[in-house]
Amino acid sequence: MNLNIPNIITLCRIGLMPVLVLVFFLPEFENQHVVLASMFFVIGVTDLFDGYLARKLNQQSKFGAFLDPVADKLTVGIALVLIVSANPGALVAVPAAVIIGRELMISALREWMASVGDVAAVKVSFMGKVKTSGQLWAVGFMLYEHDIGDFSPLNFGILLLYISAALTLWSMVTYLIAAWPSLSKDS
Repeated sequence: MNLNIPNIITLCRIGLMPVLVLVFFLPEFENQHVVLASMFFVIGVTDLFDGYLARKLNQQSKFGAFLDPVADKLTVGIALVLIVSANPGALVAVPAAVIIGRELMISALREWMASVGDVAAVKVSFMGKVKTSGQLWAVGFMLYEHDIGDFSPLNFGILLLYISAALTLWSMVTYLIAAWPSLSKDS
């Protein structure tokens, strides 16, 4: 395991998730929504920062390449479960299920593609980065939740969540098309 600066930042991002869950379930306190959204913003920024530092400091590693997408999936998945628990019903649950389901499917696809020696077909794409960024913004707005004048961060976050779910499906189809030659081979 290579514990360089980018990997330590990613591990800290993962370590903040239980704290986010704890703050979410604490009895309501003044500005709890600000604390939640701020924590999630810090988590989201570290997602950009760790990859940038890895490239800038030439500290890219196999461990980091493994850990970063795990941190992304944990961050988005845990936050979506929290948001659905606070906003039960199909409006939020359907796009959350699409996003979480896709993440599980693509993770399994990547694992299988690695086992058949064709991991390059499902490497992380630019669309995957855009999708993750959209998910992080959607979740951040939804965690803030409280209206700011006439602006509803919750409703805006739900809109972004649907856009993110559409991007999620699009990137899933892209990965499946890229993997199809390996998937369709008889073994």
